[in-house]
Amino acid sequence: MTDEHCPRVLLLGFTVADDVLREIVARDVVLPTQTHTFAWALVRSLRAAGCPVRLLSAAPASTFPRNRQIHFRSGQFQQDGVHGELLGFVNLLGLKHLTRFVAAVRAGSRTLRRHGDDVLLIHGVHTPFLWFGVLVARRGTARVVPVLTDPPGVVLPSDGRIVRALRRLDHALVRMALRRSSGVVVLTAALGEDFAPSIPRLVMEGICDPPAAGASPGGPAAVPTRPDTATRDIVYAGGLTRAYGVDRLVEAFRGMADPDLRLLLFGRGELEEWARTQAEVDPRISPPELLDRAELVQRLAGASVLVNPRPVDQTFVRYSFPSKLIEYLSTGVPVVTTRLPGIPPDYEPYLRFAETDTADGLCDALRHLLAMPPGERAALGAAGAAFVRETRGPEPQGRRIRSFLAGLSVAQSGDVDTAEQGRSSPLHLGRP
Repeated sequence: MTDEHCPRVLLLGFTVADDVLREIVARDVVLPTQTHTFAWALVRSLRAAGCPVRLLSAAPASTFPRNRQIHFRSGQFQQDGVHGELLGFVNLLGLKHLTRFVAAVRAGSRTLRRHGDDVLLIHGVHTPFLWFGVLVARRGTARVVPVLTDPPGVVLPSDGRIVRALRRLDHALVRMALRRSSGVVVLTAALGEDFAPSIPRLVMEGICDPPAAGASPGGPAAVPTRPDTATRDIVYAGGLTRAYGVDRLVEAFRGMADPDLRLLLFGRGELEEWARTQAEVDPRISPPELLDRAELVQRLAGASVLVNPRPVDQTFVRYSFPSKLIEYLSTGVPVVTTRLPGIPPDYEPYLRFAETDTADGLCDALRHLLAMPPGERAALGAAGAAFVRETRGPEPQGRRIRSFLAGLSVAQSGDVDTAEQGRSSPLHLGRP
């Protein structure tokens, strides 16, 4: 494909500079690390494919009082040779959506007019940004392509009646906006089938882009080397919640009596204090830690096995591909996971599955993997790392995204059969 076919992209979402992320992590109850990681991996993929990228971003902060900062100011930033503009907004329920929409309309319209971008790529199911996309689509200024990494309007058990009503309204508004898109990039096929059924789509479950040792989240990628350890470490990294199965993992580990085993938990969440009490009861369990991404990847590389214990009976799992699976595989360490329906078939040779998502099922899978000969385990880990690097790395993924976006432009002009474009693309990108 020649350079003249490479679309210029304005990425609207939450792609902020690393120092902004550090400030948010320091004061927020929710960690936007995966959102940040995926966003910059998406930027690097597009640039690897030769697509010029500009950023229009809001700070990925939880609504007050979960994040105590109320006023987020606008501004400019540069990172890794990419120019970005921060949107100002008021971080209060209701006002947050309104002020982000106004800021997106003002700054986004000005940027598209000034730079003539071909594609407005919208990261996430954030209603203010999607409805700015509706305005852009109506004007014909650029092709509008949302990147859907989660289903819209998910109701949480802690939500009150007003919040639940707002989430239902948000769900309806998102569906309406998606119908006006030129195409969608989706984490799983189910997201496209259920929320944008008539829109051309590219299935994209993530991007393999681990940081080099000591690198910032925006730095170059590398696969870390695995150090020798005196123990056999079972490691989990992510939200420390029941929804992610962390309680079942701890129970599974407690059922393994081997004295040289150690369980390491990295992250933050509702089970953090509970996990600390478990560490007091069983000294083989290390108290939870929160690490920056570069250090975390190095700790993952030192494990004997990495675990994704997410339960499979939750309503949203058909829309989910855990981004940690790609990061896990990239370390070259064998991975045990539950059988989530969003895991594509081509991953199966490189994973070891728990036959049930119970503590007993996880315990059995961990025992079987740890009982494998060391050379066989090493070969499994190396094959998984090669698989995600070669098929889900920024360069192959960027080429596929570029082809998809360019195809939408051609289809819009009538040169490609739009019925064919409406089918789910077989391309998978390595996620947020």
